[in-house]
Amino acid sequence: MEALDKMDAMIADRLQQDGRLSNAKLAEQLALSEASCWRRQKRLEDSGVIKGYQAVLDRRKLGFGVMAFVQIVCTQHGEEVTAAFEAVIQACPYVLGCHNTTGEADFLLIVVARDLDDYSKFVDTVLRKLPGVASIRSNLSLREMKATNRLPVLAEPFR
Repeated sequence: MEALDKMDAMIADRLQQDGRLSNAKLAEQLALSEASCWRRQKRLEDSGVIKGYQAVLDRRKLGFGVMAFVQIVCTQHGEEVTAAFEAVIQACPYVLGCHNTTGEADFLLIVVARDLDDYSKFVDTVLRKLPGVASIRSNLSLREMKATNRLPVLAEPFR
């Protein structure tokens, strides 16, 4: 899909703020007809710009008091080892994000755990058993100052 026009960007932005917003309410807020609003939203969904809708949960209220950023350095980078690594990471619900990165580490993981004992067990039973891993470096979050997955669709570009 090409760049969003202003109205599509406004629709995407509003739905990022409230994914439960009804089509009628969204159309009213944007001064669009309901049919036009629905067509635009459907096009954003069909093109993959809108990948889905979900509730945003408070990890602490659910008992996940630890958030760790884990740097993993691998000794092996072959297809088979990488596929096995990815399969384990994809299947692990405690891993919220995994990025193949530049720099010293090959991968950066975002991991949650209930407490430090729970995190320690995760390191021992999951991370240390990953194929081709040379080193694991954890940075624990002491304070979360900002957490969002909202994209700046209406923000002006940096100049």
